[in-house]
Amino acid sequence: MQRKFSRPNFFFVIVLAFLISSHCSVQTPLDVAKAAYDRDDYATAFKEFSRLANEGSADAQNSLGVMYEKGQGVPQDYVEAVKWYRKAADQGLADAQYNLGISYYNGQGVAQDYAEAVKWFRKLADKGDPRAQNSLAIMYYYGKGVPQDHAEALKWCRKAADQGYAQAQFGLGYMYYYGKGVPQDYIQAYMWFNLSAAQGYKDAATTLDKLTRMITPEQIAEGQKLSREWKPKKEQ
Repeated sequence: MQRKFSRPNFFFVIVLAFLISSHCSVQTPLDVAKAAYDRDDYATAFKEFSRLANEGSADAQNSLGVMYEKGQGVPQDYVEAVKWYRKAADQGLADAQYNLGISYYNGQGVAQDYAEAVKWFRKLADKGDPRAQNSLAIMYYYGKGVPQDHAEALKWCRKAADQGYAQAQFGLGYMYYYGKGVPQDYIQAYMWFNLSAAQGYKDAATTLDKLTRMITPEQIAEGQKLSREWKPKKEQ
């Protein structure tokens, strides 16, 4: 006689699913440290990040750098922050590489060195990081660490703006508004300011209001149309 398979007990299935889910969501030590940081328990976060950082965790090293930079759970110390950023950056952690670039740009914890900032921003920009692309655009726009080159600034700004990075969208609108590195185009400027303002970027909202009072209703309508049709795109 053929054996019949009975239906699984529904309660048993639910319990099993819960147990599997609980097992899969077990927190790692890094998760515990991040959770402590998120609830402003800086003493616990600092203790856990320090332990993990000394064990070689790049994420923990970068987080420890942030805590030293901001003086969270420890006296503010830019030099110590840079030390930990560098350890994580040397392991290839994008956030740490960006933070190290910013440290060189601002001269915090290290002597101000725009060329060194450019080096770190470029590492990330070449990999498609919009923060670094925007920062590199700023360096080219003002000629800091590189020769001033508005065309190169436009290239990097557009790469970041195309990914939906609000600050870069404002920057691209600004370049169209003033005709820097590109022919002046108020409709394109309107579109990029509008996209940036929609993400809450205040400078874009202020400039958009100013531009709206300068151009025709037809230009505004075209700029709004372009804004609706715009879609972000990731670099390949």
